[in-house]
Amino acid sequence: MKNKDKMLLFSLICMLLALASCKKYYQETGVHEAKYNGNILQYMEDKKPFFDSTLTVIKLAGMADVVSKENITFFAPPSGSIFKSVKQLNVYLRVQGKDTVSKLSQIKPLVWKNILSQYIFKGASRLKDYPQRDTLSYLAYPGQGYASYGNRIMNIGVIFNDAVVYNSAGAEISRVAYAGYRQLYLAYIPDLSNPQVSLVNIPVATSDIQPTNGVLHVLTKSKHNFGFNTNTFIEQAISAGIDPATP
Repeated sequence: MKNKDKMLLFSLICMLLALASCKKYYQETGVHEAKYNGNILQYMEDKKPFFDSTLTVIKLAGMADVVSKENITFFAPPSGSIFKSVKQLNVYLRVQGKDTVSKLSQIKPLVWKNILSQYIFKGASRLKDYPQRDTLSYLAYPGQGYASYGNRIMNIGVIFNDAVVYNSAGAEISRVAYAGYRQLYLAYIPDLSNPQVSLVNIPVATSDIQPTNGVLHVLTKSKHNFGFNTNTFIEQAISAGIDPATP
């Protein structure tokens, strides 16, 4: 390697290490305003095209006061994740020769409340407040279990990605472990007796939005179905009974 290239590599690595030492956090979601002059529910209503179905579920679950008045951390599922789970429910119902769900209100409020409560935690916690997770090294960096609003234990942690240095041709020439952008994850634990096995890991698309009554983290739509396990959602909805559609 030429001296010029060595100096460039050394400078880039120093810059990356300096950024990491300053504890700045980077997400692949662009720039957003952290502070919001309104509560969590109002923020979501301002972004209604993204949260339309989510807002409906919050109200059907009877949790509008929780989201608007209590001091909470909300890992908000976007409307798309709810649509995917209901779509799968309808596939199952068609196979069984039953009427499908055309309105979210056909699903019992208790079902919505039980599932939505898994995304809400008491107190305001930002990305910096959570421990490190490494999905390839759970023993070293396991994240941490937190009791949700519905008293379900969920795993939350921050993935410290590697920082990669490329040469002028675009080829990777160096990688600095844990020095890249940091991304928050919410994970569903299927078996609470084995809290590090088969976790359903959901990445946060945008973190640390700070309305007046807590912190909002928005989950990634493409990586998530509402309820984490769609079969569990379907079982709960059918077990509770699905109301017939009304005109």
